[in-house]
Amino acid sequence: MKNLLLQLDSSPHPSVFDRVVAFDGGADEVMSYGGVTEDTVRDLVHGAMFTRGPKDLRHTAIFVGGTDMAAGERLVAAVCKAFFGPLRVSVMLDSNGSNTTASAAVAKLQQAAGGTVQGCRTVVTAGTGPVGMRAAGLLAQAGADVTITSRRAEQGAHVVEQIRQRFGGTVRAVTMADSSGAAAVISAGGAELLLNAGPAGVRLVSRDGWSGPTGLRAVADLNAVPPLGVEGIEVTDDGVKREGVTVFGALGVGNLKMKIHKTCIGRLFERNDLVLDAETIAEVARELAPAD
Repeated sequence: MKNLLLQLDSSPHPSVFDRVVAFDGGADEVMSYGGVTEDTVRDLVHGAMFTRGPKDLRHTAIFVGGTDMAAGERLVAAVCKAFFGPLRVSVMLDSNGSNTTASAAVAKLQQAAGGTVQGCRTVVTAGTGPVGMRAAGLLAQAGADVTITSRRAEQGAHVVEQIRQRFGGTVRAVTMADSSGAAAVISAGGAELLLNAGPAGVRLVSRDGWSGPTGLRAVADLNAVPPLGVEGIEVTDDGVKREGVTVFGALGVGNLKMKIHKTCIGRLFERNDLVLDAETIAEVARELAPAD
């Protein structure tokens, strides 16, 4: 029996990237729909669900994507609401690649910290974006003392409250208008771990901001577009030492992100009641990271 994946994308055009990874992850066929809204979800889900008996529903799964994580979360809620009794299929949320990327970054930092981030003072620059929010939440949930940066104080405070409600843990926000403020943020908090989750092509941390006697143990930069987000880190760095700090570039993190994504797609077809969101995807990341 073929493994069928229903791709529901909140953006007008379904992601080609997600479609390709779905095939590589174990889907035999991918049925892609773009511009999906909450009120159109039920009929799509029922169309996939009612065509197979309960014993065969593990061969059908749903992937929710798009560029908007908040929209993706609403779609997943609508998908799960359409299920009833044994008539359900496994579903994965990875809008904008946020869950898999954040999980990979956190796993890398956790490795560099000796296997645990418990008690580690951590700064997430641009922590109000979708990847930064997920990463900050996962770090806080794992016991890190997390500071996120935002250009606007009001936005930072709002995001901190969202993270606390979802993940718990210790999270605070500081205002950082540009890269000139990075050194002060890192030193003021005595940061041991640094994750840059800023937008492509924007440098948020200069070399002077993280190198030298700062106390940092590990730095990860998720920006692959020049200029890179953290000056002095190469995009291919994957656990190398620079300035005495273990560093990871966007491709170093990205290689693990791809393994996580493909593995999660495969697991959707192992059972019919799996929901893969930030926390459960992070569990997969922890399994894969030691062998990476």
